[in-house]
Amino acid sequence: MSPAWTAFCAAFPGAIISIVVGVLVARMNKKLDRREREKDEKDEAAAKNAAMIIELIMASLSLSEATAEAVQRIPDTHCNGDMHEALDEARQVKKKYRQFETEQAAKAMQRS
Repeated sequence: MSPAWTAFCAAFPGAIISIVVGVLVARMNKKLDRREREKDEKDEAAAKNAAMIIELIMASLSLSEATAEAVQRIPDTHCNGDMHEALDEARQVKKKYRQFETEQAAKAMQRS
């Protein structure tokens, strides 16, 4: 046997092992990338869901305020103190939430 053939025979098993390991590592990276993409998609969907819930709550609050104001303007209705208190509380909560939104936006701008 020639020395080149001997060297080839000695290196061949190592090359096969390297190829197999490379293929396995590539498959594992592909799975990890897919899982990470799926997790990112779930996180994005959860964030969008939370934003939609907040929008729905704010719309409901605005509707409640408008309804309370309209009822107060009807001359024959006698609103008790609960209506006035609830309206004031709704306005305070809305104001606090807007302040919170502003603070969060400012923090997000500082991070970027």
